[in-house]
Amino acid sequence: MQAILELTAPILHDELVEQCKRGDAKSFSALYEKYSRAMYNTSLRIVNHTGDAEDILQEAFLDAFTGIHSFQYKSTFGAWLKRIVINKSINHLRKQKAVLIDIDKTVAIETPNAETLDEKDLMLKVQEIKKAVQKLPNGYRAVLTLYLFEGYDHEEIAEIMEISHATVRTQYMRAKQKLLVLLKQGGL
Repeated sequence: MQAILELTAPILHDELVEQCKRGDAKSFSALYEKYSRAMYNTSLRIVNHTGDAEDILQEAFLDAFTGIHSFQYKSTFGAWLKRIVINKSINHLRKQKAVLIDIDKTVAIETPNAETLDEKDLMLKVQEIKKAVQKLPNGYRAVLTLYLFEGYDHEEIAEIMEISHATVRTQYMRAKQKLLVLLKQGGL
């Protein structure tokens, strides 16, 4: 029975989208209820501010519902909406002039006594990781969130954030290092 419900969910969501295209207010509300929490969490992980995430969520839904006629089912509605939320979140960081360090304009230096990063160290308690991620600088947090939590690869992140692939790799590596340091300090 569970498998049947999982298979019919996209069909039900597509029907809601079609009803929205016809102007049905209840369908707008149903789509909002279905996706608002996940989209809010996506934005919050990127911008790290509840008020900003709430504003971005509202703007994203407004854009989605205003432009719903352009939705062509090349992806799920949720994926389409998530892209809008991520783009709005990244644009918000840009407006705040989040510092992204371009690898082509910096000289790499090694830190003394740098420890080898162990990926298994990242398997700590979820709350500690969330607290530590929130303390990362905006650029680091955005790249790390898009890669680890949203599942985008480095090329996609480079395109979304309009930075070079090398910069994404650098930001990701530095974010992981900073995250590990924060986690070793207890997420503080």
